[in-house]
Amino acid sequence: MIKVDISCFSRAALEIGHSGENDTLPYDLDAAFVKGMASELATLCLDLFQSIETGKVGKAVSFMNGLAIAAERLLVPSGPHGFRITTKIHPFWNLYLNGLGLAIAEANESQRSDRAHSYRLASEGPGFFDRGRSWRTYKLATLDELDLNQEGSVVIQTDISSFYEHIYHHRLESVLNDLAPDSTVAVQIDRILSQLAAGRSFGLPVGGQCARILAEVMMTPIDRSLSDSGLVWHRYVDDYTLICRSRQDAYKALSILSHALADYGLSLNRSKTTILSAKHYRDFVSAQLGDGEDASLALRELDLHFDPYSDSPTAQYEKLKQSFEKIDISFLLDLEREKSQPDAFVLAQIGRALKFQEPSVAVQLCATLLDADNLDSFRASWSKIMRGVYAVRANHEFASIFDAIDRLLDRIPSAAAHLLVPEANMLHYLRVIRFVRTDSRGVFVRRTYEDTQSASVRRACIDCWRHWRDRASFIRLRNQWQTLGADEQRMLWLAAGAFGDEGEHSRKQLRGTLSVAWRLGIEKHTQGDFGALFQEWVNHAS
Repeated sequence: MIKVDISCFSRAALEIGHSGENDTLPYDLDAAFVKGMASELATLCLDLFQSIETGKVGKAVSFMNGLAIAAERLLVPSGPHGFRITTKIHPFWNLYLNGLGLAIAEANESQRSDRAHSYRLASEGPGFFDRGRSWRTYKLATLDELDLNQEGSVVIQTDISSFYEHIYHHRLESVLNDLAPDSTVAVQIDRILSQLAAGRSFGLPVGGQCARILAEVMMTPIDRSLSDSGLVWHRYVDDYTLICRSRQDAYKALSILSHALADYGLSLNRSKTTILSAKHYRDFVSAQLGDGEDASLALRELDLHFDPYSDSPTAQYEKLKQSFEKIDISFLLDLEREKSQPDAFVLAQIGRALKFQEPSVAVQLCATLLDADNLDSFRASWSKIMRGVYAVRANHEFASIFDAIDRLLDRIPSAAAHLLVPEANMLHYLRVIRFVRTDSRGVFVRRTYEDTQSASVRRACIDCWRHWRDRASFIRLRNQWQTLGADEQRMLWLAAGAFGDEGEHSRKQLRGTLSVAWRLGIEKHTQGDFGALFQEWVNHAS
């Protein structure tokens, strides 16, 4: 039974405020807004849910179909050569969706098999998921299942083809109805997903927590079917490992898995399906996990999560910092630079580790990471590298190396312009250059704003002008207010606080337009108002 109450939306707001709205994109000011107005927004979400659930708005399907749920699809690198689409959802609807998702996860968790290792629900926040259940623990669990003394035993490694993209909304709606047959939750989720998918009846929005929950809900009956068939299996998101007594049993197991997936409109990726002997599988997984690579093993196993909201954040930070005394990060980075295909996980760990280094070491690492030739080799890890550089550039303990890092960053548009084509990459870059204006950055941001079709990228440009207190750019956009989208207007409204009396005068002139410009279409059914909450937050943030 799905139970949607204020705690679902409150915890969702806490998670967004802590981790951001979308883990493929940089932390956005909308996440800070959700954090700052968590209680008020959670109340607004619950009010809306109850209005739909009780029929106050009329039929749920008709009401949901009449809403305009704003979202933008952005290009994100996936691996060294591929790309995928991520979805940046309007902050209110992202919170609403995640709150419903948490309620769904709480109802579904008890039905999940212990062999499903991905996105297991944590008992408390701020994060939704148990960080002790990882891809690494999934792989270790498959090794524990192996019997090397069983002659002829084999292991199948396979995954689902284009998993998130192929999840069929109506099948998902049926599974959700099984969890809550007397609720409108399934209808609401189905209608929201339909709008986010531009009317298509398949696909989950990549990057948000609710999508992960819904994917696991979809897989729960499939996993149960595999267990009922007697298969020995383990799963992490779309990766399956099947352990079989013989190659004949392996063929049968693949057939059973394929049938179970086909019932839900999914299929296996044939190019990624391999059958290995038990011994070869153990050796392969050991290599995947870094066993035997003494240089990087300590870094692989190190948990670099630092939670500033914990009871003892300073002690955690110092403990992590001390952990690096025995790890030569520079040596490991040089090893990755020499590889034809660098290890994305090691590079991600190096990016996360930057803020724990001494300034003299951090600047050397940044010089290597931001070198144009190396950036191209490291392109699959762009977001992790930029997050790491941002963490250093935002910390005044590293002030002595700010100039050196800024010079490295300013070379990127001319030396590696192709890496800024995906919108997600551009957002990460704009975030890390917003600390200080240079002539080259002024030209770059102005040209980017004028050339892009992405509202999210234009917002990031406005944020640069806000940090730089670029009055000329503010006045130019202020005069174009009526042509700006609602998301750009909200960013410009926040930016006005950086321009003194002129900014405040602009707010007074424009305030009367906001009740229409920022409407969500839910106002007459709820006591709160999203636009009013954003204005209230800005008053405190400015």
